Amino acid sequence: MSYPYETCEGPIGGLYLPFIAWKVLHRENIRTIDRLREVAGRIERFEGIGSKTAQAIRLELNRVARAREPAFDDGRLSAWGA
Repeated sequence: MSYPYETCEGPIGGLYLPFIAWKVLHRENIRTIDRLREVAGRIERFEGIGSKTAQAIRLELNRVARAREPAFDDGRLSAWGA
């Protein structure tokens, strides 16, 4: 996936965020994806996080959530598709 901003992987596996986001998350002691999800709605309140960085964080959280969703198509036909 390409990003319109420079990203890097950080201590929360699977997330690619701007470097400034990682610095702020480290400073705020946000070390897990669950904790990041808890604060995502108010992430702009942290000093150093602007609206674009907040949007990048939320988009990345959504991307990771979609990647973790189970796939329903296992290749078999169902009664609904008959």
